[in-house]
Amino acid sequence: MINASHVRMIRRLTFGVLVLAATSWGQSRPPIMEKIAKAYGLDSFEQVEAIRYTWNAQFPGVNVSRSWVWEPKTGKVSFEGKDKEGKPVKVTYVRSQLSSQPDNVKNEVDPGFNNDNYWLLFPLHAYWDTGATVTDQGMHKLPIGSGSAELVSVKYPNEGGYTPGDTWDLYVGKDYRVEQFVYHRGGPVKPSVVIATWAGYKKAGPLLISTDHRGTADGKPLHLFFSDVAVKLTGSDTWVNAE
Repeated sequence: MINASHVRMIRRLTFGVLVLAATSWGQSRPPIMEKIAKAYGLDSFEQVEAIRYTWNAQFPGVNVSRSWVWEPKTGKVSFEGKDKEGKPVKVTYVRSQLSSQPDNVKNEVDPGFNNDNYWLLFPLHAYWDTGATVTDQGMHKLPIGSGSAELVSVKYPNEGGYTPGDTWDLYVGKDYRVEQFVYHRGGPVKPSVVIATWAGYKKAGPLLISTDHRGTADGKPLHLFFSDVAVKLTGSDTWVNAE
């Protein structure tokens, strides 16, 4: 059985519980944000009918896996994994109809979906979440190892959403791929700082996915990775595996 407090810690350090209460389409953003999103498949995202992936997190005392199929055009989500007590869970629901779902779907499964989906597609979410403030801070030393990259900070508003005041510092290479990132929590909930690499890049149809993240969460070792990543494109019933 997985320790529930450890699972909650893993969930808190993930991106996905962030859903902004409001957005501002008129906000000015540095050109690099769109270039990053395009590098990850922004222009071809409308071709994607479904995305399949398994989110895996290894933290001291914790080994968690959650499998998803997401249909972005319909909002349909299929989940297979375990609940906080370690019992198997398998469910399919439509996110626009979440209010009619059981409490475990509303309070555990869907927040987990948000978490894992943001880890998978954060460069796209950062572009879509126009209520966030994006700043290009120029070249900075990488937080892990040697070398440098362009630092692009994505900061969410201090009010509204699940994670008000949080900031993600993306260290971006010349190819507009994220090489590393540092996450700063806006509130008192731990962990406060997550530092991790972005590696194991693969293409799943038109999408670029970083499948391997290694680093620390408040100084404790963290390994988060994706497996069984694939997409299904418009007009096809065949899954295209990431490679």
